[in-house]
Amino acid sequence: MQTSSWAEFEAAEAKFAEAVWKRFTQYKHHVLATLRADGSPRVTGLETDIRFGELWLGMMPNSRKALDLRRDPRFAVYANPGPDAGMQDGDVRVSGRAVEVTNAEALSRYADDVHAPQPFHLFRAELTEVVHTGVDNDELVMRVWRPGTALRTIRRGNSAEPPREDTQRPASDESVTATR
Repeated sequence: MQTSSWAEFEAAEAKFAEAVWKRFTQYKHHVLATLRADGSPRVTGLETDIRFGELWLGMMPNSRKALDLRRDPRFAVYANPGPDAGMQDGDVRVSGRAVEVTNAEALSRYADDVHAPQPFHLFRAELTEVVHTGVDNDELVMRVWRPGTALRTIRRGNSAEPPREDTQRPASDESVTATR
């Protein structure tokens, strides 16, 4: 499966990447999904950070989520949906593979830049999928980006009709917002 750095995602879809990161910066804490040793899911709180062209996942030493990622690097981070059901800026999820950073110089550079408490685990996210879900009138609108592919817009109504993909690519600065 092809992966991408945050910088590569931004280069491919600058306005979409900006909207996704804006959604992540609305709140400090988000939800990380990892896989336990038995394959069952684990969800836990996490702060995310973007700097040096990468999406970073930092955690306390020997936390269960860090141990999960060491064993199986697949993850998903779901942006905090906020305090109510309005979801004015939609719903955002980033999935990929977490690569642990063990290089002392890289860890020091990151820690110095963010004033991270020591010690800590640091993982660099290799993106495999970015999804933004919102509502446009009576339709659920999903914008999906994967490395090496164009941004897709999929619309789904509240009927038995199957979802449909927009045939026209939205303007690069268009973003979906909830209109509930």
